[in-house]
Amino acid sequence: MSHPLFDHHARLNRRQFFGKSAAGVGLAALSSLLGAESARSEPGLPGLPHYPAKAKRVVVLWQGGGPSHVDLFDDKPMLRRMATQDIPDSVRGTTRLSTMSSSYSRWPCQPAIKPFRRYGKAGIALSEMLPNVGSLADDICVVRSMNTEAVNHAPGVTFFMTGSQVPGRPSLGAWLSYGLGSESDNLPTFVVMTSSDRGKTCGQLFFDYYWGAGFLPSRFQGVRFRNTGDLVPYLANPAGVSRESRRALLDDLAAMNAARFAEYGDPEIETRIAQYEMAFRMQTSVPDLVNFSNESRRTLDRYGPDALVKGSFANNCLIARRLLERGVRFVQLMHSGWDQHSNLFTQLEAQCRDTEGPSAALVRDLKERGMLDDTLVVWGGEFGRTPFGQGNPTSPTGRDHFGRAFSWWLAGGGIKPGTVYGATDDFGWNITADPVHVHDMQATLLHLCGIDHKRLTFRYQGRQYRLTDVHGEIVEGICRGS
Repeated sequence: MSHPLFDHHARLNRRQFFGKSAAGVGLAALSSLLGAESARSEPGLPGLPHYPAKAKRVVVLWQGGGPSHVDLFDDKPMLRRMATQDIPDSVRGTTRLSTMSSSYSRWPCQPAIKPFRRYGKAGIALSEMLPNVGSLADDICVVRSMNTEAVNHAPGVTFFMTGSQVPGRPSLGAWLSYGLGSESDNLPTFVVMTSSDRGKTCGQLFFDYYWGAGFLPSRFQGVRFRNTGDLVPYLANPAGVSRESRRALLDDLAAMNAARFAEYGDPEIETRIAQYEMAFRMQTSVPDLVNFSNESRRTLDRYGPDALVKGSFANNCLIARRLLERGVRFVQLMHSGWDQHSNLFTQLEAQCRDTEGPSAALVRDLKERGMLDDTLVVWGGEFGRTPFGQGNPTSPTGRDHFGRAFSWWLAGGGIKPGTVYGATDDFGWNITADPVHVHDMQATLLHLCGIDHKRLTFRYQGRQYRLTDVHGEIVEGICRGS
């Protein structure tokens, strides 16, 4: 028969002992929460940032499905000259492709569906489908040598977001929240918003682990703002419950949870208290966040006709700027619709119309407000699209997934403006200069935030983990001042 005294001592194992030993900061934070109307922003780890950061905040404009690099960012005249002819075996080599096209017997060159033109003083060649992004040519860096091993959507997204194609690791935003802490008293450190193309053509799902905390304490995971109904559910007090009575209830819950935390040292108890407190403060901060009455007509027009359409990419971009202004450290916008297997000639242009204007508007807005220099803007997807056409080889209608070479663009936050980094061969198939792997990009983003990617680690199941696993080199060529 068990004995209560022995049971209690059995709970105090070695792991919990160290958990309690490390809980001094947590307990101090808990005591400050009790009876407090607002709490101070959460500090990061001691010693971070490792060196002065060029970026204080990050916004990732994630384009889910795989934007076509050879249609948008990487002009290949050879594809036009050899249209309908097969890409040579010597170029294709043994490249891994998805099961949808790996068994093809024909590999017909598919030219860009719209012309390219040169933009800005830098003369960067981009598709004419990107006029607003093109107008920012002197502010952005186009990376044409991204590469990944992933050939399917969920593993590809997970790879960039967490450093592994298998779910379970902490996401980039969670690592930054864990390492650098929060700069906002009344909004989460890490916010996620999702949207989709109008026709819902992509069909890709947004999994919670794209912004999860993995094995880090769950308070570092992203908070998803919904695109229908209430932005954040359950913030409003129930009918008949005043703000004062809600405050008293939270104080009592915090006291009970603090006692439980002192006994067990479980960081998830600390998370629970922090979530209650953040929800209470968000009762006033969230309504103000989405009150657009003080936005000028000029600003709204810049974001386009969907600027005030809830759940649209344009509206999410506008909210993102307001979040960044209010001290949110990491904003992750996830938009699906770039998976043009059979509708390349109709959907790609429509997708550009919906997204490239708001993306450029966000960059311009940040620049005019003096925030771009220390805000890192990242635009990209999990991979690119095949230089050959998908479908009937005599009249292809789409492009398949392609991870061997693809393109992203970045701006602000220490990025070298008006530049192109990396190059591919005449077919947009193989990288010929300055390859940038997913882990290299992760290392570089952390570097711009003042973090040495090899030193931001967390011990789990007997080993030290980091975002970049055991890989990753800083891409100095895209960093300003390098």
